[in-house]
Amino acid sequence: MQKNPVLPAHSSLVAIGDSFTEGMSDLRPDGSYRGWADVLAARMAARTPGFRYANLAVRGKLIGQIVEEQVDVAVAMRPDVITLVGGLNDTLRPKCDMVRVRDLLTEAVERLAPACGQLVLMRSPGRQGPVLERFRPRMEELFDVVDELAERHGALVVDLYGAPSLADPRMWDVDRLHLTAEGHRRVAEAVWQTLGYDPEDAEWRTPIPATVPPGWVARRVEDARFTRQHLLPWIGRRLTGRSSGDGREPKRPELLPYEA
Repeated sequence: MQKNPVLPAHSSLVAIGDSFTEGMSDLRPDGSYRGWADVLAARMAARTPGFRYANLAVRGKLIGQIVEEQVDVAVAMRPDVITLVGGLNDTLRPKCDMVRVRDLLTEAVERLAPACGQLVLMRSPGRQGPVLERFRPRMEELFDVVDELAERHGALVVDLYGAPSLADPRMWDVDRLHLTAEGHRRVAEAVWQTLGYDPEDAEWRTPIPATVPPGWVARRVEDARFTRQHLLPWIGRRLTGRSSGDGREPKRPELLPYEA
């Protein structure tokens, strides 16, 4: 008689990182952000009474800030699962010291892996378009580091970069930097499956059906809107050394029983 597979039993989750893990741009009706980590926590809580969840992520954070501000806090919580996604903001900067990024990411993993039952790392998704092509070599260098560290420290890697569905521009918000609600749902599914849970959506990697692309005029209008509302403010913050996360507190700073 074949035995039933052992299902995961995780009682706590701590998510650390930047805007991707904070949940931008998956807006709730009240104006707050949900995001893949909240979706994942809700699923895990539905299986495990008393499940606890903290999300220390803050938009705009570089890997050095994540190490300085979030890693020790996560270590002290000693959860069953820690997710770490960081370093991508560094690769998007005009001047990026990839040796420093590697060293900081290594430091983070070396401190986090022994402090939890399972550390989860990610190869972040990349939107199709000229921006990705410009920064692709740095991103792929970062992902090589992620793979090396995961193998060395027994971490799981969620490969979002290799998922065709998440490269589709329709999965990305108008700022072209953050996923839509559907994109975040698919990320949550990817992490869920990587942790060993039964799939709820076995086709999360499959692209959504093709639609008629917008015409030339509509694309130019959208490009102008993007430049005015998102690109120019982003450039301004880079030039002045500011961040969208300056002064912001983590969305869930304490490891407490999950409440939607």
